[in-house]
Amino acid sequence: MFHTLRFETIPNEPRLTHVTMEAIAQAQPNIALVKYWGKREVDRNIPAVPSLSITLDSLWTRTKVAFDPKLRADDVSVNGRRDASQSSRVTALLDTCRRRAGVGLHAHVDSKTNFPIGAGLASSASGFAALAAATVGALAIEIDAVELSALARRASGSAARSVFGGFVEMPDALNGNVTAQPLLSATDWPLRVIIALTSEQPKPTGSSDGMRHSAETSDYYAAWVDSAGRDFMTARDAIMERNFATLAEVSEHSCLKMHAVMMSSNPPLVYWNGATIDCIHTIRRLRNDGIPAFFTVDAGPQVKAVCLPECADMVHAALQKVNGVRQLYTSNLGPGVRIMESMQ
Repeated sequence: MFHTLRFETIPNEPRLTHVTMEAIAQAQPNIALVKYWGKREVDRNIPAVPSLSITLDSLWTRTKVAFDPKLRADDVSVNGRRDASQSSRVTALLDTCRRRAGVGLHAHVDSKTNFPIGAGLASSASGFAALAAATVGALAIEIDAVELSALARRASGSAARSVFGGFVEMPDALNGNVTAQPLLSATDWPLRVIIALTSEQPKPTGSSDGMRHSAETSDYYAAWVDSAGRDFMTARDAIMERNFATLAEVSEHSCLKMHAVMMSSNPPLVYWNGATIDCIHTIRRLRNDGIPAFFTVDAGPQVKAVCLPECADMVHAALQKVNGVRQLYTSNLGPGVRIMESMQ
């Protein structure tokens, strides 16, 4: 038996109705337009800066959580392989839910994706959002989407945003709001995203370690934190006004500033490869030629081109010609996390 999440109007409060010991959830990765890099409080995983993102449709993570009295420890697998690297964060999230539900059982956690993980495509965001939803579903914990976002954030800051679909904001932690919240639905401004995969290899430094390293060693880090609030408000206003040109400008600027902080860390964090740079130049040329498109790049070498739907084919064709692009994904803006009936 499986729970169904009943999504209501914004702020979308899923309610779980009956008890079962297993559940499956699906979440989509989100791409930050105003970037998140740095933690104000490491222990509580509270971001140092506000962020604003779009949730994708075509990429997904599905996670099944099944509590089993026969287990003596949590059993975690990702895409069919045991994953010790994520086990501590997975167990920490499970422990939070077990304490709340008064349950001491360990769980099988089986997660699969339709895109490469650990490569700069927000697999942690979708993975931990799906894990949080599946766990509260399995334990029949009464929870709304705001609480679910806070739960997911404890494991991955960006996972808080994947709880919601469309355009999602996560205001600065200074105002006490450390959960994400929906800003605009996917259908209210249906942008398109073309993702250029330039490497399938896991990135050499994970985001959490990279953020800590930048905060400790980059001379630019303080200026990055100081300017993030202005970028956030500019992007937020642009989205509400459907102002693509302004959103393009602030999104690219936020992206380049974040990577400047990474590259100015000591030793530097350089996530890009040659194809990353060629894709960036290609997208900039398209916009100079009047095609409404802009780029953004997370911690990794993959380039995401955001454009108006009528221009998606042109952007796709241009990126397809870039040497070093291994695969292209095309995505609409997508929904938030939801309970599924199966892993298929």
